[in-house]
Amino acid sequence: MKSLGRGLLALLLFSWALSVPAGADVVDRIVAVVNDEVITLSDLNEELDTVRQRMAVVYKEQDVERLLAETRPTMLNRMVERLLIGQEARKSGITAKDEEVNDAIRDGLQQRKMRLEDLVASLAKEGTTLEEYKKELRDHLIKTKLLRREIRSKIMITDEEIGAYYQKHREDYEGKEAVRIKLILLPVPKDADEGQVRTIRQEAEAILQRLREGEIFEVLAGRYSKGPAAGAGGDIGFVEKGVMLPEVETVAFGLKVNETSGVISSPAGLYIIRVTDKRGAGLKPIETVREEIRRKIENEKADKRYDEWIADLRKKSHIEIR
Repeated sequence: MKSLGRGLLALLLFSWALSVPAGADVVDRIVAVVNDEVITLSDLNEELDTVRQRMAVVYKEQDVERLLAETRPTMLNRMVERLLIGQEARKSGITAKDEEVNDAIRDGLQQRKMRLEDLVASLAKEGTTLEEYKKELRDHLIKTKLLRREIRSKIMITDEEIGAYYQKHREDYEGKEAVRIKLILLPVPKDADEGQVRTIRQEAEAILQRLREGEIFEVLAGRYSKGPAAGAGGDIGFVEKGVMLPEVETVAFGLKVNETSGVISSPAGLYIIRVTDKRGAGLKPIETVREEIRRKIENEKADKRYDEWIADLRKKSHIEIR
């Protein structure tokens, strides 16, 4: 993706159009303009090629091409959004230093009890490199910092809001046993045939394998999950017994802290969950759940504000999809 001045960009586009002979094959072209940056067809294809290599590990060739065709508009939209966020981060002077990226990788390796060599080998199987993985992780860290500054830092939560939430959801705090989980959800359409179900399960199994080989849960959740809190790494907070789907709940309460499930089949789709904390049953007065309620209210407000913020950013920006 290339950055150009607006006037220079227009001039180059006009000159390029004049220079292409009639009937000539176009090797590359611009597929999107985002302010003073462009996304070319080769940029988009490069990202799709990475996805293609990962899919090829588990899918048949015809399934890969079909899924890529379905993924293409979503991928381009994500690239546009990534450029917008990157532009805003640069305006604000927000970066992610090499040490931060390396620390995040080191923490992930320690949690999964892996060596760097193991991660590199795992990435190679998926058709990517450590440098590409670092870039993806750096983008994730920058986005987190920007959203913390632009959205979360501006969210105010009063004691009155916490009290009102507690009263409204009083039955939720009766002291039931609870687990805090992160999840990745791949929905299965109700009218899906056996081939579609098999394809979605293969994708879920591939994601699970990447988790077992040390990739970071939050990054994969943000990229692949279609479930709640995907933008927050899949963290949905504490969930008590009787709330989740029975198929998911049985597994969740059987896992140890920091343990990851296999692929769980449910009427809603395929889940992969990780338990990050547990608490036992017992009475829960407001003093003991105040922080949990604060996080829930903050996440609800943050999700709403993010949608408004990115929509407003799009309106203020010059975006062309070609």
